[in-house]
Parts: sequence; structure tokens; C-alpha cells
Amino acid sequence: MSDATMTPLLSVRDLKVAFEGEGGTREVLHGVSLDVYPGQTVAIVGESGSGKSTTASAVIGLLPGTGHVTAGSITLDGRELTDLSQTQFESVRGRDIGYVPQDPMSNLNPVWSIGFQVKEAIRANGIATGRKEVEQRAIEVLKQAGLADAERRLHQYPHQFSGGMRQRALIGIGLAADPKLLIADEPTSALDVTVQRVILDHMASLTRERGTSVLLITHDLGLAAERADTIVVMNQGEIVESGPSREILENPQHPYTQRLVAAAPSIASQRIQAKVEDRGILRESDIDAPATVKVTDLVKEYKIRQGGFRSEQFRAVDGVSFEIPRGKTLALVGESGSGKSTIAKMVLKLEEPTSGSIEVDGVNTGKLNAKDTFNLRRRMQPVFQDPYGSLDPLRSIGNLIAEPLNIHKVGDGASRRARVEELLEQVALPQELASRYPNELSGGQRQRVAIARALALKPDILVLDEAVSALDVLVQAQILQLLAELQSELGLTYLFITHDLAVVRVAADLVCVMERGKLVEQGTVDEIFAQPSQEYTQRLLDAIPGASLSLGGA
Repeated sequence: MSDATMTPLLSVRDLKVAFEGEGGTREVLHGVSLDVYPGQTVAIVGESGSGKSTTASAVIGLLPGTGHVTAGSITLDGRELTDLSQTQFESVRGRDIGYVPQDPMSNLNPVWSIGFQVKEAIRANGIATGRKEVEQRAIEVLKQAGLADAERRLHQYPHQFSGGMRQRALIGIGLAADPKLLIADEPTSALDVTVQRVILDHMASLTRERGTSVLLITHDLGLAAERADTIVVMNQGEIVESGPSREILENPQHPYTQRLVAAAPSIASQRIQAKVEDRGILRESDIDAPATVKVTDLVKEYKIRQGGFRSEQFRAVDGVSFEIPRGKTLALVGESGSGKSTIAKMVLKLEEPTSGSIEVDGVNTGKLNAKDTFNLRRRMQPVFQDPYGSLDPLRSIGNLIAEPLNIHKVGDGASRRARVEELLEQVALPQELASRYPNELSGGQRQRVAIARALALKPDILVLDEAVSALDVLVQAQILQLLAELQSELGLTYLFITHDLAVVRVAADLVCVMERGKLVEQGTVDEIFAQPSQEYTQRLLDAIPGASLSLGGA
């Protein structure tokens, strides 16, 4: 693919990018060089802040704010892009370089129909001009993107599409003008693994048919290795290593790449035996031990309005039963809409079951009065997915961690401050962070604060709802390690909600697989991964990025 006789379609040489700010000029890319050949897929990997998306934005001429190229060259098919005016770039963007952004909800205008937005892209790229011609091309674009009943879909709005459908629409827009190069910036990071696989397969087939080159931006090394010919590893604005995907995966040379490979759950799950031994094999005596949490025949129904005065019952959770032994981790896994988070809310008593029971240490929580429920919350605390949304941006870190102590009237001001310091130390954060605010912290630090707050009342049960899914693999690995250490040290019991089976493989003892509200399979981690009895479970396992790779030493 990158034969010396071939000319690169995209060539980036010694690229430097800087941003202007109050403190002066800050350089964020320090001499980046890479090539993408015709028909080739190149993946840029690295954690947040490594320069991946900045490199992509420079290539497509969409650097945010005060960002600008200060040195270097970007050529596409022999044409220099760095000296193009914005007007000139408009003829390149869309026609020669397509773009698929990360978050379909923030990149599709909620007040415009899908059809209007597809047509706008078609007109802007000069693909068609007449009203009927544009309409026909828009239908064709959505059909090519894999959306059934495209004529009707044109008139729908983003909120009426699932996450996978919205991403398909964006891929359709990105490929509408048959560009030579498609930049896909974390195109599936917000999607379930099964939907992710379908979307990536479809994108690969479309680009292969058209001979389109792809520059894939991702923090998921397993996904990069599975989907790309070449991997480029970035760290702090520099390329630290690049080469064929398998070579990077099996024999990483740079310490940073080695850390990325070691931290990637989808790859670590292939080399899991040591992890299992570290975690401790789940013995028969553990399973037979009294359950800390026992869920029996749990049902949750919602009334769904059908128009007028008509409504029907929707069963979100349908007869689910499981037990969590004390000091162990049970993972609830499944796609979006499978009922996982609804169960978490009922366990936390944020929602009441329609029927069935939840017991904590033999006590039926459905029969508790308000005072007893308040006391139960001291023993059972949540950690949510989004550390950006779950921490009040107007309160200091110290106040946020102390909040449960204040609500439950535990101790006085001095003892609470001491407890905050103790908790910060427990989650490996410096004590000086107590006076700072959430926007001053990284995503990983914020999630550590959320865990510290959850531990403030010394609970023995944590409900972790997608608690690591929004984090980069290195930060994710740190948080998972922290949770394992806290569980070992404090004897905590975890209900771990996730759609990522790769994470489950390294973090859980027991697994319950959910599909459309029903529990379709449960067992130990080793049983589920080695011998899944359900086709649905096998599909989830097959969809783990990098699962199809057979790595040396696995």
C-alpha cells in the first residue's frame, strides 16, 4: 500500500500548529509528519490532548479559535493546502476531503430535518443544483449510508434517529461528494460495540468501493489495529511511533505505545490470564456466600403515549434476577436500551419497580420508609458515566466531596475537612485540589473526585453506571486499577453497568447479559467469555474492537 513507487495522496511534513492566548503563543503540534496513500486507512491514536484531532483539523482547514499553522506543509494530491484562503478551502472541503465528526448529536442541528442538512451539504459541494436533483441525491446518500426507507427519513429530525442512524447520516454527508480522503474523528466512540461494528463495516465497504483513503482518529488501539493498515501514535503533539498495525500492536517500541497497548482493554482481554490471577479466581464458596444485593423477578414498565388519549405499557426490565456476593463485582452488560441503567436506578431507589424485589443484606428495599431509605443511601452510592455532568461546576472539589457528609450530618466542619483530605489521598489526588473547581481538572481527575464523593459515607456497595466509558484507555486503566485496589482494601461490592465487554473481562467476577429488558445469560467472567450459550452474547464478544485479531502471546 505504501510502496516507494507510489505517491501519497496526503502528505504532512514537519507540521507545527499554535494557539494564541493571554499567556502568548502556545505550540500544540511539534513537527508532525505522516503519509496516507491512495486507498489506505491510517489511524492516529493517542489520549486526549495528544494532538490527534488538531492534526485532522489542520488537514481540513478547520482549526478552532486562534489556532493556526506556523510551519510545515500539508499537500493533498500534490496541492499545497496551508496557503489556501478560506474561500479556496471551501472548494476542497467536502469535495476532496470528507469529514465524519465524533458526536452526531452536537454535529446535527436539532431544529433542521435530516433531509435539509443532507441537501445543504449536497448544494454546498456543488453535487447537484435543481430541487428535484438535490432531493434525489439526498435520498441516494441516505440509502448508501444504510438507512432503510430513506424517503421518509429525509423528513425526520435528529432526535427521531438512534445514535447509530445519526452516525450513518453523518457518514453519508461525509461521503456525499465522493471525496478522495475521508477524515473520521472518533466516529463511533459514543456507540455500543455492536452498533460500532456495523457502522465501521459499512464505512469500510463504502470507502473500499470508491477507493477512498481514510484518516481515522481514535483513542482505541484495538479498533485502530483492526481497521487500519498503518497506526500513527501521538503523544503531547508529537508522533512517537508509526508503522504497520500488527507490528505496532505486537512489538511496540516507544514506552508510551507500550503503555497504550498494555492499557487497551480490547487487547488486554486477549492476554487476560495474569489479570484473572491478580484479581483472584471466583471460588464456589464466593458464589455460595450470602448475597449483599439480591434482585428477584424485577420488572419495570412505563406508559408510552401513542397519540390522543391512547397509551401502552413498555416493559423496560422483564423478570430479571441475580445476586452479588459480598466484595465481588457483577457486570450488567448489553446494548443501549437493554435495561441496564434502569436496573441501576431501581437498585439505588431512584425509581420504584413495577414488581419484583431488591434486597440488600436480606432487607427488602421496597418496604423501607423514607427514614430507612435515607439510611440505606449511606451504604449504597453511585458513580455515573459523565464526570463533566455529575459534578457541580460552581462548587469546589472539597465541597463536592464533603456534600454527602453535610447531607447526612456526619461530623463537624473540622472532621469533614479531614475526611475530604483522607478521601483525596485514597483516590490518589493531591490535597491542594480541594480548593479548585471541576473545570480545572482532567476527565480522569474528575472521575476520581466522583469516586471520592461516593466513598465519603464509607458505603459497602457502589453502583458504577458506565463509569469509565467516557475516558481514554490510559485513564480508564488507572480508574479500573483504583477501583480494584479500593475493593480489595475496603471490601466493596460493585454493580458495574457497561456496554464494553473488553472492560468487563478485566474488571468483573460475574456477568449478566441483558437484551431488550431480559436477562439472557449469566455466569462467571471465564464461563461467559469461554463458552457463551447465547448467540446475542457471542455477537457482543465478536464486536469487541480487536477481537478478530490473533496476537502473538495471547
